[in-house]
Amino acid sequence: MLSRTADNMYWLARYVERAEYLARILEATQRLTAVPTAYGGSTNEWESAVATAGCAAGFFSAFKEANEQTVTEYLAFSPDNPSSIRSCFEVARTNARSVRTALTMEMWDAINGAWLELQRFGTAPASRERLSDFLRWVQEASLRFDGSAYRTMLRNDAYWFSRLGVFMERADNTARILDVKYHMLLPANEHVGGPLDYFQWAAILRSVSALTAYHWVYRESLKPWLIADLLILNDQMPRSLASCYAHLVEHLDNIAHAYGRQGPAQRHARGMRTQIINSRMEDIFQRGLHEFIGEFISGNNKLGATVTEQYLI
Repeated sequence: MLSRTADNMYWLARYVERAEYLARILEATQRLTAVPTAYGGSTNEWESAVATAGCAAGFFSAFKEANEQTVTEYLAFSPDNPSSIRSCFEVARTNARSVRTALTMEMWDAINGAWLELQRFGTAPASRERLSDFLRWVQEASLRFDGSAYRTMLRNDAYWFSRLGVFMERADNTARILDVKYHMLLPANEHVGGPLDYFQWAAILRSVSALTAYHWVYRESLKPWLIADLLILNDQMPRSLASCYAHLVEHLDNIAHAYGRQGPAQRHARGMRTQIINSRMEDIFQRGLHEFIGEFISGNNKLGATVTEQYLI
């Protein structure tokens, strides 16, 4: 496969996954702002949404205050934000057009249909209800594309590079959600385990479709260390760091086998996977969850750079 084609497949999948992630973040933030003030008073949910999306610098260069209107505009519809939902779908569709012959008909219909449908929403929804409809539509559009890829693509290098994009983006997103919850959402005058903390964790778990899974696995009330265990170390949870890296190692090994040679990307992914497998929540919390996640995000970014250097340029 040409490196240009591999690059387009990789980034097509990443941008679709990113659009869904942003929709989930905005939906979770809406839930958090609906928490009764009696449970927590003043919090900074909208600022945390920008931080979770990883675009605080760009946002505050364009807006002075993080509130529902400005954050929604920037993360969902702004053409000046290269990672807004609108920009993600536009770039994804551009990548899809570049590799049209590498996609199945169902994949092209899913991404092209999503781009066309996006125009119907205009530059901003007229009400909070319309925004909720939009965010739900974004998630459904992403699921349609991901499902069409999973169910119709040949298991060859095009598929494997597409999956690399999905799981690289997903791992980064899950890590950022955990990190921001621990360091931004809970106000200084609130205590861990209080009502506000509970509602915030429930919203975060909903944002990664993990609230029901949590109760199935642990059968306990929401506890930070168990939530971290689910989203970091539990292979059964599709959005956990452990699950993402199991898939990354698998698909990188498939590419190496097909091309007859391994390289630094395979070694780095295996090293990250081994570190996760050998980690224990007690050690992570003792050392510091923020430090662990910071190192993970740096390692994940390094893997992305290594994959790009090894295969995509």
